[in-house]
Amino acid sequence: MFRWLLLLILLLFLGLQYRLWFGEANLRETWQLEAQIERQELENARLIQRNSELEAEVQDLKRGLSAIEERARSELGMIREGETFIQLVEPVPDKEQP
Repeated sequence: MFRWLLLLILLLFLGLQYRLWFGEANLRETWQLEAQIERQELENARLIQRNSELEAEVQDLKRGLSAIEERARSELGMIREGETFIQLVEPVPDKEQP
């Protein structure tokens, strides 16, 4: 009787261990999902930071002309009335004769 009880307990233990390591929602799968959640949380934090920077830029564009002026100067090459535009061009080096 004691042997049968011990054998039954051993079989239950092995069955539970099998489910733990190889069954549905096993440990390996759980670890992979936790790593995926961590990666996604990092990506979300990066996107939240980017969105807050974009929101600040939008608010600056809505409120002030300085951001619009800065964009016009840097991206479009515009200048104010009365300013003098000076463009420096680097000389092209002469090719050596063979």
